[in-house]
Amino acid sequence: MKAVVLSRFGGPEELRLTDVERPEPGPGQVRIEVRASGVNGFDVKVRSGIMEAVFTTPLPTILGIEVAGVVDAVGPDVTGVSVGDEVLGWPDTGSYAEYALATTFALKPEGLSWENAAALPVAVETADRVLGLLDVKPGETLLIHGAAGGVGTMAVQLAVLAGLHVIGTAGPANQEHIAALGATPTTYGEGLVERVRALAPEGVDAVFDVTGKGALPASIELRGGTDRIITISDNAAQELGVTFSAGPQQRSAERLAELADLAAQGKLVTAVEGTFPLADASEAHRVSATGHVRGKLVLTA
Repeated sequence: MKAVVLSRFGGPEELRLTDVERPEPGPGQVRIEVRASGVNGFDVKVRSGIMEAVFTTPLPTILGIEVAGVVDAVGPDVTGVSVGDEVLGWPDTGSYAEYALATTFALKPEGLSWENAAALPVAVETADRVLGLLDVKPGETLLIHGAAGGVGTMAVQLAVLAGLHVIGTAGPANQEHIAALGATPTTYGEGLVERVRALAPEGVDAVFDVTGKGALPASIELRGGTDRIITISDNAAQELGVTFSAGPQQRSAERLAELADLAAQGKLVTAVEGTFPLADASEAHRVSATGHVRGKLVLTA
């Protein structure tokens, strides 16, 4: 099969489309003929090598941590799914490929496109997890840094659905997008503390930092301490005493199915900024690395 293989850490040019052996499903696994694969900031960091300080990635490797496609083969001990079913989920093998294995997945609802399905798993799991860790409650004010990206877009919508007042930061071009999601938009950068205080004179109850672009000091000032601030991207978290949420303890196929149904009904908007053929994975990484993507980038087969 064709797959995008990373043989050494470096720039986007290190991603190369090549022939590799097609994986075979083991116990509890299905093999998915990939229709779409989400591109995440995590993938970009792994490719560059900066994640080696956190955990080791054996090379060569195939990137890609969310997938949508058609079940092509079923391993032992798999129930509730058959060959030909359309699914989305988290792959056990990299999804930048024509085929991938998966253990945790949900059936794709009718009406949900392949691109939007592939953009869901990581974003909704991350947003769900962090909102839970922040223990947000209806009526509270939540500040989200990076509200226009894939995770930020989901976090805004889930928080609004939960009855929170959300303030979302993003660049000037994404202010209307954030407002359309139900949040109060503002720009990041110099003067952020003053702008947020004007929008929330009674203060913010919690902060979710998606971007990792130096917003933690301002967040601490707004909160009057480090309590109820979580980042998923800023490596300065430890020295500042802020919680860094690195990944899921347990992924829920049931919760993914619920949120996929909401997306299919149009109650949860999945913003896909752009799609790229598998062979152009390097270009997708170049665009992702700019940090100005609204929603998600997706590779299509």
